Amino acid sequence: MQKKLFFIIILTIFSTINLNAQKDSTFWKQVKYGGGLGLSFGNGYFNGGISPSAIYEFNNYLAAGIGFNFSYSTLKDNFESTIWGPSVIALYNPIPELQVSAELQQNKIVQHYTDDIYTDKNYWYPALYMGVGYREQNVTIGFQYDVFYNKKKSIYAEAWMPFVRVYF
Repeated sequence: MQKKLFFIIILTIFSTINLNAQKDSTFWKQVKYGGGLGLSFGNGYFNGGISPSAIYEFNNYLAAGIGFNFSYSTLKDNFESTIWGPSVIALYNPIPELQVSAELQQNKIVQHYTDDIYTDKNYWYPALYMGVGYREQNVTIGFQYDVFYNKKKSIYAEAWMPFVRVYF
């Protein structure tokens, strides 16, 4: 009996969401999808990453959304690293060509070393990127700074980094 009641409640919730989405189809017109892809390799090294995201444009000035980050790195006979986690992003365009951003990431970092010189690592690391970029239609190119940067725990060598952001 409890399973049937649970199923009916879930079905009712999804039906309500579906009906509301159909009545207010402008919601989905304001949702944009994008993210990033990365690939680098050379001399026994490989790094690949993907970070899909979706934003909702409230108006011409403000957008917010969620994303997911995943990357894998390996250096032959040395180490292997996997990094993944969710993110929340806010974008502000005071003028069409300028975009200011804030992105909070919570990354799970797992690093395994094949030699005894380094210790394996397995921890969560937050990052808060504040950025500014030049925007042309759906592409933004700029720089961002990790406010929470910690040289001993960060996966990056510096707190500053360039970015390219694309939404369709």
